[in-house]
Amino acid sequence: MKKVGSFLGDWWRIATPYFRSEEWPIAMILLVGAIALTFGAVGLEVLFNEWNRRFYDSLQNKDEAGFWKEILTFSWLAALFITVYVARAVVSPYLRLRWRRWLTRRYLSHWLDDRGYYRIELERSVDNADQRIAEDLRQLGEYTMVLFLGFLQAVATLISFIFILWNLSGPLSLAFIGLDIVVPGYMAIAAIAYAIVGSFLANVVGRRLIDLNFMKQRYEANFRFGLMRVRENAEGIALYGGERRENDALNARFVDVFNNGWRVLFTEAQLIFYQSGYNQLAIIFPFLVTAPGFFAGAITLGVMMQTASAFGQVQTALSFFVTNYTNLAELRAVLDRLKGLHAAADAKPATNITVARQAGGIDLGIAGLDLALPNGERLLKGLNLTLPKGSSTLISGASGSGKSTLFRALAGIWPFGSGQVQVPAGARVLFLPQKPYIPIATLRDAVKYPDEQSEASDAEIVDALGAARLGHLVERLGEEAHWTNVLSGGEQQRLAIARALVFKPDWLFLDEATASLDDETEAAVYDALKTRLPTTTLVSIGHRPSLRQWHDRRLELQRTPGEAGRLVEVAS
Repeated sequence: MKKVGSFLGDWWRIATPYFRSEEWPIAMILLVGAIALTFGAVGLEVLFNEWNRRFYDSLQNKDEAGFWKEILTFSWLAALFITVYVARAVVSPYLRLRWRRWLTRRYLSHWLDDRGYYRIELERSVDNADQRIAEDLRQLGEYTMVLFLGFLQAVATLISFIFILWNLSGPLSLAFIGLDIVVPGYMAIAAIAYAIVGSFLANVVGRRLIDLNFMKQRYEANFRFGLMRVRENAEGIALYGGERRENDALNARFVDVFNNGWRVLFTEAQLIFYQSGYNQLAIIFPFLVTAPGFFAGAITLGVMMQTASAFGQVQTALSFFVTNYTNLAELRAVLDRLKGLHAAADAKPATNITVARQAGGIDLGIAGLDLALPNGERLLKGLNLTLPKGSSTLISGASGSGKSTLFRALAGIWPFGSGQVQVPAGARVLFLPQKPYIPIATLRDAVKYPDEQSEASDAEIVDALGAARLGHLVERLGEEAHWTNVLSGGEQQRLAIARALVFKPDWLFLDEATASLDDETEAAVYDALKTRLPTTTLVSIGHRPSLRQWHDRRLELQRTPGEAGRLVEVAS
């Protein structure tokens, strides 16, 4: 019962907010419509049950007029049946589609807000967040509606047919086994007992599917991620000749998919074997019980068929858990994965690093900044530093000393450490990493990124591209492309420089942002930055001696592995 309560609690927290959202009016209309159509389908099954009795009695009695009358009745019942089921095929899927859209927007917002996506990847707290948003949210709506409407149909069917079956089956005397007991409505009781035992055994056979389906989603997503990595890094792999290595790695990941898939298949085969036997026995059982009365002339063929039909409906309704065990197991795995993603996006590492906007401030100040790696290793301790407005500072140091981590802390995205960073209020700040991010968009929007409100004209963008030595691209301003695959590494870094020229930041941080450029091109883009952004404060990370001429202050991060580093001023 505890597991059932946990399952329902997780489902309620994840699935129901949509029906209390701004879309609740149309959501409730569609939900009520789906429920009404489900009950309508049950009502038609009751009418068909009554029709069975009349139709087979007309055959037994060789009543030709009655036979054609029932054929006519069947025609309009069938028309209603088709109408209801077509409507169900539209209403329920449309509700699922709108529901998925709302959940996707909500989860995307939660994943992206406050840099939750970055923390998840930094800490590897959950796997394949993209797959959970793309696949699990779709499956949540599908399994929920199938199970919810199926459960309502099962309840309505049970209520409708249990009384029919009770009245049709009549009392059963147990005198044939020496007991002076009469069991009323014995067929109804037998159907209930049959389903209870079947549900218990289904859980025994199929409960392993919950964990197996959870792992199935993980292994499938890992394999897809590996394929995506090959696609995204096709050139690098080709240059290294790493096809065999990638092939081995992908096949190793598929081994997990195959082994878990075999375990799922074997468990599902056991469950299907049990369910098939359970359902086949249910078909013949009511005929075995009613046959003596039929051959004795106590009941008609119509009553026998109606009883068998009613028993089948009751048994199906009571066997809801048996027939939907696989779907329930899948839904449990989906809920676990979505709950994990939500918790990971919410989780915030304990950090005392604050990046504050200082009203009336002019310079950027760093006070008592300590930095560490996720494993606790200390990178930097007690840094106090002022970066004056309008200055240009070059930070150098050995690879792995923590220079990029310092930039991440200044950007407010590094959670491991303590201290305070004060930035002048209203200042426009832009960080250019060594490998710039370029969205799949038009070249115009790629240069404007991430400033959605940018009012930069095409003439300004063309001018910035020319200053960054990308004049050969100006004719492609309106072209949409995957620019990361189109442009070389140096071109991508120059596009980021053009982005800075358009953005016009007050503070510009460059982390090895010109490392792919030759000396002449590097000098040209730095000259463009200094000339076109004369009031911008530049802070660069770099190793090349050629960078020194563009900065009036040099700092070196000195660190011994295993010990906290320190930032030392170096004479220019």
